[in-house]
Amino acid sequence: MSIPVDLADLERTLADFGPGYLLTTTDGVVRAVSAEPRVVDGVLVVSDAGRRTSANIAANPTVTLLFAPREERGYSLLVDGTATVDGETARVTPRSAVLHRPRRYADGEGAPHAPHDGCGADCRPVG
Repeated sequence: MSIPVDLADLERTLADFGPGYLLTTTDGVVRAVSAEPRVVDGVLVVSDAGRRTSANIAANPTVTLLFAPREERGYSLLVDGTATVDGETARVTPRSAVLHRPRRYADGEGAPHAPHDGCGADCRPVG
């Protein structure tokens, strides 16, 4: 599910996560590389993305950055965007971001599952 969000708080939100993964695709194959982006003027800059990742971005600029939760059953951060490359540096312009976890973590195992903003999980917009 895509939840439109205000991305003004993305830099602050990223500070709550460790390194993540930059996900790219080409020819139906997903490639994941470790990423620790810094935010520069609203753009996420990933240094040393690598040659294959850079080639994937050149072929298909739609990417996702995935950051796992730091605590058990916490929220993951997903950032969807469009990337450009300069050498092996990727610049991701975020389109949307969401904090996500399975709903059962919020409700407790075995708890009834009530609708949550139309999301099949416990999703919170960033912002």
